[in-house]
Amino acid sequence: MCAAERNDDVSTAARISALLTAFRPGDDALGVSELARRTALPKSSVHRLTGHLVAYGLLERAGPSLRLGLRLFEIGQLATRQRGIVDAARPYLADLREATRNTVHLAVLEGTEVVYLDVLRGPDAPRLPSRIGGRFPAHATAVGKAILANGPQERIQAVIDAGLPRLSPRTVTAPGLLRRQLERIRAEGIAYEREESGPGVVCAASPLLDSVGTAVAAISISGWSNRMRTDRVAPAVRTAALALSRGLC
Repeated sequence: MCAAERNDDVSTAARISALLTAFRPGDDALGVSELARRTALPKSSVHRLTGHLVAYGLLERAGPSLRLGLRLFEIGQLATRQRGIVDAARPYLADLREATRNTVHLAVLEGTEVVYLDVLRGPDAPRLPSRIGGRFPAHATAVGKAILANGPQERIQAVIDAGLPRLSPRTVTAPGLLRRQLERIRAEGIAYEREESGPGVVCAASPLLDSVGTAVAAISISGWSNRMRTDRVAPAVRTAALALSRGLC
């Protein structure tokens, strides 16, 4: 394959990725004009590419608009590594929610962000922006810091190099402070988030470790700062994470 053909393949893949990821939480269907606006692609390209995606079931027509297709859900279920973690973690997450009545999360790290694999919402918990498949900057979440603290230094450096955006007045944006936090988290096995991702929300998280002690995921409990004592729920999160880690090894 010549260089020009390789570049064309990369360009096509990038445009398809842009179209599929243009859909946001709460979107049902989007028109071609809106997809073109969100992706900065010509409408002619959007027409052509979405036609192919509809043919393969990755998009579906909804009148004059388009929505994500069922085939994407089917493909997602084939992500066996994540599926295995979700299935193994679900009983522990359910127990934590039942015991605390707060929202519990299971997340992994991808690049500089955490991706939520499972979210069980508690009846007494705040309405959080987290959702299954959603992403959040790792440095501003307890699950993200739990994973970063128990992994290679390259992960931490990549997050710092990408910048530490401020999501709330309490977000940690100083690299030195973040590194000190991560050292303490590694020693204690518990990460805390105190209104760093948003006002009024606190969280305690613990990593899921593989056989060599590297974090592959993390679980957490989140609640209102005026209702949930992170130091009281932390032991339950830590105990669940240790038990689940043994099952994953």
